Amino acid sequence: MAIPDAFITGLPKAELHLHIEGSLEPEQMFDFARRNRIQIPFQSVEELRAAYNFSQLQDFLDIYYRGADVLRTEADFHDLALAYFARAHADGVVHAEIFFDPQTHTDRGLPFQVVADGLLAGMKAAEARYGITSRLILCFLRHLDEAAAFATLQAAEPWLDRIAAVGLDSSEVGHPPSKFARVFAAAGSAGLKRVAHAGEEGPPDYVAEALDLLKIDRLDHGNRALEAPELVTRLARSGMALTVCPLSNLKLCVVGDVADHPIPTMLKRGLRATINSDDPAYFGGYVADNYRAVAPYLEREDLITLARNSFLGSFLPDDAVTRHLAAIDTFAGRS
Repeated sequence: MAIPDAFITGLPKAELHLHIEGSLEPEQMFDFARRNRIQIPFQSVEELRAAYNFSQLQDFLDIYYRGADVLRTEADFHDLALAYFARAHADGVVHAEIFFDPQTHTDRGLPFQVVADGLLAGMKAAEARYGITSRLILCFLRHLDEAAAFATLQAAEPWLDRIAAVGLDSSEVGHPPSKFARVFAAAGSAGLKRVAHAGEEGPPDYVAEALDLLKIDRLDHGNRALEAPELVTRLARSGMALTVCPLSNLKLCVVGDVADHPIPTMLKRGLRATINSDDPAYFGGYVADNYRAVAPYLEREDLITLARNSFLGSFLPDDAVTRHLAAIDTFAGRS
């Protein structure tokens, strides 16, 4: 029996894997370009959408970094964040932990303050308007060196009380987690949580490195961990949350068809999998779209489990997690 769409959108959920720059819709790109008097190499929204035909991660990253160039002011980052939260609210998201890539912006001359203050202002406005709580995660670009990551961490020091965690993203293959072991140790010493993309295009060994060398608190993607039974057992026993992104995996050809997506297998093997949208403007859907994509291959109870996992895997305090789990039970008719 098909799961009603009202159940998917109404189910209280957290989003734990969202690149805020990846929520830049084509219409917004044109709006920000006009606002900031920037030329972009596309003549129309339709032409830009046609360019979103990726065959691999690097194809996506090339256009992703080009699009980010239209973001120039605190107002841009505020508006970008608030637009994401409006869509998240419509999808039943009540808490979000969002990534941002400061190096993408500081390397083109923007002060760290412009990016951080703009996003934080947008997050505050979203909580007032929609009641959505949120956390900010600073990601290091793994195609750059560790010295650049250390410089970014240093630049972020005045904002560390408003940043929940550090992460690791961008081109995975050829850039193992071990490359960033020292800066992740420094972030941990500063009291930050640690997450990392691993096992999307990179091998299972990258997942093991993220666990052992980066000491991560949460694993982003993690699909290829399923190739290593001992790794699956370890992840399941530890209760490590995996932030899985089905439509992203489809768009970047990590899977050939949603029917072949590993999310049902992850749940059957006891992994604390969650559903997220990654870069929704580029990958064809926000978080509810990702739930819809995998729903035909899951049971109603599986969707409830995924929503529960999203809070269990969050960086919220225990009392907040308990309240959200109770809200899920109430919505699902369990109380």
